[in-house]
Amino acid sequence: MNQGQPMSQPPNVITNKDHLYINDMLSWNLLAMKKAHAFAEQCSDQDISQALDQAGKMHYAHYQKLLQHLQTAGQQGTSTLQ
Repeated sequence: MNQGQPMSQPPNVITNKDHLYINDMLSWNLLAMKKAHAFAEQCSDQDISQALDQAGKMHYAHYQKLLQHLQTAGQQGTSTLQ
C-alpha cells in the first residue's frame, strides 16, 4: 500500500485496540441515549423535550448501526480479532 494513498476498504481485521474503541463507542451512545431520555422526561418545555427525545433517538440509531456492522462483519468472518 502506498503511504500517500488512502485505503479503498478497511482491513478485514479488528485489532484489540479497535475492539476496545468500538466497545467505548457503544457505551457512549447508549449512555447518551439514556441521559437524553431521562432529561426529556424531566423537562417541562415541550420543544426542548422533543429535541432531547430526537437526540436520544439519534444515539440509539448510532448504537444499532454499530451493532449491525459488527454482526454483518461477524457473519462474513471478516472481523478476526488480533
